[in-house]
Amino acid sequence: MTEPLPWHRLSARMLAVHPVQEIVRFLPVLIGVLFIGSEGQGHIWSLVGVGVAIAGGLLRWFTTTYQITPTHVRVRRGLLNRRELSVPRDRIRTVDLTAHPLQRVLGLSRVVIGTGRSDRHDEGVTLDALATPAAARLREELLHRTEKHVEPTGVVLAELSPRWVRFGPFTLSGIATIGVVVGSLVNLFNETRLDPDDFGLLRSVIGQVTAVPVAVAVLEITVFAVVLVAVLSALAYVLAFWHFRLVRTEGTLHVTRGLLTTRSTTIELRRVRGAEISEPLLLRAAGGARCLAITTGLRVGRGSEHGGSILLPPAPLAEARRVAGEVTGDPGPAAHELLRHGPRAHRRRYTRAFAFAAVVTGILLALHAFARWPNWPWQAALVLFPIGALLAEDRYRNLGHVLLGSTLVFRHGSLLRRRYVLSSDGVIGWVMHRSFFQRRSGLLSLTATTAAGRQHYTCEDLPADEAVTLAHDAVPGLLDPFLVKR
Repeated sequence: MTEPLPWHRLSARMLAVHPVQEIVRFLPVLIGVLFIGSEGQGHIWSLVGVGVAIAGGLLRWFTTTYQITPTHVRVRRGLLNRRELSVPRDRIRTVDLTAHPLQRVLGLSRVVIGTGRSDRHDEGVTLDALATPAAARLREELLHRTEKHVEPTGVVLAELSPRWVRFGPFTLSGIATIGVVVGSLVNLFNETRLDPDDFGLLRSVIGQVTAVPVAVAVLEITVFAVVLVAVLSALAYVLAFWHFRLVRTEGTLHVTRGLLTTRSTTIELRRVRGAEISEPLLLRAAGGARCLAITTGLRVGRGSEHGGSILLPPAPLAEARRVAGEVTGDPGPAAHELLRHGPRAHRRRYTRAFAFAAVVTGILLALHAFARWPNWPWQAALVLFPIGALLAEDRYRNLGHVLLGSTLVFRHGSLLRRRYVLSSDGVIGWVMHRSFFQRRSGLLSLTATTAAGRQHYTCEDLPADEAVTLAHDAVPGLLDPFLVKR
């Protein structure tokens, strides 16, 4: 009789991680209790809450075990409400390793086993945390590679250049950092009952701003905010992508990145269906772009910094195109000239832009006439017409498609321009959508459905006959039951 496979515990060193994390989370409470003090019992109960949170983190180690069998990965957790999560190994698509600074000091890694479903419904199996060598061996085992674990060697497709940090300020990721800092300060003031006026520097800054004319104050605040966002965005870029390296080994792409918190992602090439080149407006103005993988098994929708599909951080556009070509095996589609969608699509862009401007201006003008609003709101709204014209022209120029052999290329967007390079072998269906106004213009939106990436990629405002021809040529036979022969 075969002996049952053993159940393993997480690393005992995680017992030193969770208490520190909870103490940092409740730091404002501790500052208020230990250094400032407060009347009443509110902080006492807050300290009790800290103790309960720490105890819960410690209890997690005692109540969590996992088992690796030839067919399944099983995790048991919980004390009163005991749960067992079982994932078939043939459904495993990714195994990500991450480690924040404290985990790195203790030699630990967080293992996230993904099954390729939407990140809104499936977070996969998380083991927090294992010893780093054990985590690396587990990843090799679960991804069906039995060779002895070594650092990935192979062809280096991309490596971070310090010069790319100049693209950091154009990502605007510093805005999120400012929000976190402001929220933490507000929480600190609330918990410790501090008065911001007690801080001389803050009081002097507020006094200086209120003493100057409004226009000057607005200019000062704007300049300060722009500089602050740029600096924090560059810092966030360094923290997220320092030591970035994209390596192609036999059958896989291996991505490592991170300065304080490190992340390692392995993508199997057989699951790659294409690449996406993303160009937000500010990043595009600076000549930069991101490159992401269109692949089954990686969660999407979390942003390029947080998602596992990033193939290249913000970098020169030429570099993003090169990486996309290396990953897909054909450098042509990433930079190929696209086919325009014709005058009707062009006219539709202007119609939508001017209609929006007219509605906003008309509402403000009506409020001026009937509610005695001042003149300047509707007069200021007139600027929407030239801005709308510029946006409409840019949106049309960025709109296009092309079919190159078995590769589909779609591009659209202005504030965020995206080029999708998608293998037609990964297309499992087509959706043709026509709104009322599209029907009047003889246009439709053609969506390719796939199991990879966003799972649907749309080519907007195509002439109807061109859309049918494109879908038929890209995946011959798929539309045959729906076509009428003449």
